[in-house]
Amino acid sequence: MADFVLIHGAYHGAWCFELLEPELRAKGHRTCVTDLPCDDSDAGLTAYADAAIAAMDRDGITNPIVVGHSLGGFTVPLVAQRRSVRRLVFLCTAPVLGGERGDELRARMVTDDYRNAPRFFDAQGRALSTPSDAWKAFYADCPEDLAVRALARLRAQSQRPLTEPWPVEQWPDCPRSVILARHDAAVRFDAAYEAAKIILDGDEPHVLDGGHSPFYSRPAELAELLHMIAKE
Repeated sequence: MADFVLIHGAYHGAWCFELLEPELRAKGHRTCVTDLPCDDSDAGLTAYADAAIAAMDRDGITNPIVVGHSLGGFTVPLVAQRRSVRRLVFLCTAPVLGGERGDELRARMVTDDYRNAPRFFDAQGRALSTPSDAWKAFYADCPEDLAVRALARLRAQSQRPLTEPWPVEQWPDCPRSVILARHDAAVRFDAAYEAAKIILDGDEPHVLDGGHSPFYSRPAELAELLHMIAKE
């Protein structure tokens, strides 16, 4: 089967794949996760890729399918620039080439509610959201007990990966897939859908029902879709 490297998005950690990993393993796949240094104010996207590659080396992972959720979608091409990968999968994100930064992508692609939600910054300039806003944006379709568990583990997010230039001028030489969530409260579905078609050279993205965190709200369904992608 396949090796999956799962790269989390802003505010999150490796814990967010705790329901998806057993579903993938039950289908015969291996998984690899790690905490990106998102709460380190000095760490940019290169450091995120370093962390992902170190986890691959730790687990003996070669030629994997690399899945990047949300902001993690900016990291997956950087991994593919340095390691052989079987496929890139952009989950609930659709960054396009052209020198974009994370905050530029956010400006044109996030929902009005997510854009207008208040952000708070700590002494190190790291962003935080209120639990209620994070719940609405990330876990609106999750069972309450899972949403509460996730909210308790969110981390402060450094702004550096959002403000530094994205060092990807052309796609790495590997296949690409995009998975979007139809009812995403953080990412505008219409904007992401059009961007996904650019990423896929006119092909259609995969679409799931539900919100921004399908690894929590519908892990079995997401695992089945990733399993299907692995068979392509």
